[in-house]
Amino acid sequence: MNNLFKIKDVSSKYNITARTLRYYEDMGLLSSTRSDDYTYRMYDENAVRRLEQILILRKLNISIRDIQRVFNTSGSEIVLEVLGKKVQSIDDEVALLHELKEIVLDFMREIEQVNFADKSDIKLLYNKAKEIETQLISIDYIGKPSNINRLIEITEKLDKKIPDIMVVRIPGFKAVTCGDQPWGEMFKEGGYMYQLWQYCHLYKSVIFDCFDFLLSKNDKAEWICAVKDDVTNEDVSPFKLFDFPGGLYAMAVSIDEDNESINKVEDKVRRWIESTNFELDKGRKVMFNMPYLYEAGRDASYQDIERGLGYKQMQRYFPIKLKEGI
Repeated sequence: MNNLFKIKDVSSKYNITARTLRYYEDMGLLSSTRSDDYTYRMYDENAVRRLEQILILRKLNISIRDIQRVFNTSGSEIVLEVLGKKVQSIDDEVALLHELKEIVLDFMREIEQVNFADKSDIKLLYNKAKEIETQLISIDYIGKPSNINRLIEITEKLDKKIPDIMVVRIPGFKAVTCGDQPWGEMFKEGGYMYQLWQYCHLYKSVIFDCFDFLLSKNDKAEWICAVKDDVTNEDVSPFKLFDFPGGLYAMAVSIDEDNESINKVEDKVRRWIESTNFELDKGRKVMFNMPYLYEAGRDASYQDIERGLGYKQMQRYFPIKLKEGI
């Protein structure tokens, strides 16, 4: 056991969790050893040096996939390529931040010229702030109109935040479906969504206290609800029952979003998937749902729940599968 280190000692020394160490092993980045007389994972000096290399690269925000590439080659070409791309990314971000600083300074100089005793000046300032907020560029105001366009472009490029994502396995379940329906028709008073709610007593929760999922299909969508195992087609006529297969999903929660923000979050989740050993499973659909809190009651509307939470909450499920060859 000489020159071997216990997993808890390595975890403590480098301030990382044992789960992270096991994850690095699962990804093929790190190796441990076990002996017949010792049940815990042990790391030799080579493994510890490799861990230090991993931690340095992770501190530089190098992805696991790129770290795998670095470790799978004996030459320096890959690591230079990866670090070169990182340097370029930093240079691009620094340039954008400098430009953003100049735009903010421009706005500050304009605000300094405003006479706060003059209502017309205050209205110009208000219109400018409103213009930035709503991303409209049609209002004339003192200063540079091009600043608004560029401000929006810069902030969007700098906005690289990805929402917290969990990989979840949704079990298979029996479901009732309204079939593919145009978006507009589904949500009208008396539409398919509302008709499905008459069967609420037959439904069951599958995950996160939600019993329904909306499957997006371009200009149409399909609303499905999980039902109890003993439900028959006669119980839900004229709707149909089917067996939902379940599977792995990357799940992200979003708060208070309009359509444009929803598209941005989806793009970010897709980028996150690309950085992992998973890929989007194109044979299944992206799904959405919203929580039904027991405190609000099963018959509560989305508006009731929104009032209780103080915000709108949506959960998105992106179907994923392991990449071939992994």
